[in-house]
Amino acid sequence: MNAPVPYLSGLRLSGRRVVVVGAGRVAERRLYRLLEAGATIEVIAPDATAPIQRLDAAGRLTWTRRSYLPDDLADAWYVLVATRDSACNEQVSAEAERQQIFCVRADDRDEATAWTPASAEVDGVQVGVLAGGDHHRSRRIRDTLVQLLIKIIGSERRDRAA
Repeated sequence: MNAPVPYLSGLRLSGRRVVVVGAGRVAERRLYRLLEAGATIEVIAPDATAPIQRLDAAGRLTWTRRSYLPDDLADAWYVLVATRDSACNEQVSAEAERQQIFCVRADDRDEATAWTPASAEVDGVQVGVLAGGDHHRSRRIRDTLVQLLIKIIGSERRDRAA
């Protein structure tokens, strides 16, 4: 029997609390699209990349400078966990499951309840690709679709990291 396919949906996160656990390059890549969506973002990590520090300093998100605690998911609508600590990632994922919050797990797509699509925008048309959780394949397919859209629409691409 084949594994069930994910249900594609456009999340409307404007004004909604999104928790990002981890503040490395993987988390950083996903923050920009969350910001464009209008999410109220809290990043939880002892250390952060320079771009995440600048976003915090500019008031575009809140960076809580410490390790994850179970109460951190209270009132969250969506969670992204992207740390190098698999035990932490599992803890966040399990707590999200208990609270019925969709959780993207950067380290283990099979244990995640949500996947981030490889996405881009061409002249107001958004494209999102999920290729069975294989983010490398998703990006290749997205890039091909974007090139076709540029030919059809005659506009430029704007990447949405995934």
